[in-house]
Amino acid sequence: MDLRKLKTLIDLVAESGISELEVTEGESKVKIVKSSAASNQVVMMQQPMSHAPGTHMQAQPAAPAVAAAPAAAEPTGHIVKSPMVGTFYRSSAPGAAPFVELGSTIKDGDTICIIEAMKLLNEIDADASGVITQILVENGQPVEFGQPLFVIG
Repeated sequence: MDLRKLKTLIDLVAESGISELEVTEGESKVKIVKSSAASNQVVMMQQPMSHAPGTHMQAQPAAPAVAAAPAAAEPTGHIVKSPMVGTFYRSSAPGAAPFVELGSTIKDGDTICIIEAMKLLNEIDADASGVITQILVENGQPVEFGQPLFVIG
């Protein structure tokens, strides 16, 4: 299933009064369940039709960030955010050199990381020129849509 379709479905569930949505497309089956209203999170479960009943893969959003002490400063500079939900990788292959390091000078359009989503490797390009001043995500960490990844100064 296309990532844009999944994002649209997740947004619809999050904004609507429904608590659960199940969609079957080809051999894929996606079930989106809204958690309690207090946490306002959406949980997505994907179950390929070829698996035995009762087994499923489940992707859950990371725990919401808790506001730290006011001393924690907001990053200054341009923030590059994740365009999708997936797994963040700093390099093109295990053991390969990272696309960027702290202090790397980049130009608009340079590849800065990869996000793996549904077994597809998506190259993420910088949307501004400058110097990488912060890397906000660890290699192999799951990321959410809109989550800050880098700060470009």
